[in-house]
Amino acid sequence: MHEPVEIAILAKAPVPGFAKTRLISLLGAERAALLQAQLIERAANTAAGAKLGAVTLWGAPDEGDPLFQKVCARHCFPLRRQAEGDLGARMLAAAQAAKGPVLVVGTDCPGLTPMLLRSAADILRGASDAVILPAEDGGYVLIGMRRAQPALFDSMPWGTGCVLGETRQRLMQLGLTWQEPALLWDLDLPADLDRLHGTGLLA
Repeated sequence: MHEPVEIAILAKAPVPGFAKTRLISLLGAERAALLQAQLIERAANTAAGAKLGAVTLWGAPDEGDPLFQKVCARHCFPLRRQAEGDLGARMLAAAQAAKGPVLVVGTDCPGLTPMLLRSAADILRGASDAVILPAEDGGYVLIGMRRAQPALFDSMPWGTGCVLGETRQRLMQLGLTWQEPALLWDLDLPADLDRLHGTGLLA
């Protein structure tokens, strides 16, 4: 039996004007929200398909959105409200809620697959303390840990191209081992939409 590895999905509710705000100039608020809904569905299906262990959906601004409830009912996922604070505080709270090794992901990476999640889990089951799937923009689309590491989330320059480099530096300072099995990309800016359409990953 493989050791279970939990997955925590952090998701913004697909509410017009709240979700995918950097795409609103191109798509409009309604279409941006519909895209966010598709991304949430895909992330949930991907996590369920990996069959690694418990999956929790952490919703923002709260857990009351109907799509969150529908997705969690379909997959039998627990639904929780994201913690207060910046992205780091919310990610750390999700990681700390896990009973063992955990992978923390968002919904912005349509290229994340069950196979990649299983590869990340296998790294944690092996000799590594952590695993990261870097993003081309200098951040990451997944971080996994055998146990939560508060230092990796505190006062991080979120939303900048420095996140990955700063995370690597902190991992080294903590004396932790990690692997980076794949480089992926985030769907975040208008320029990313052309790339999305070319992949056929979403309708």
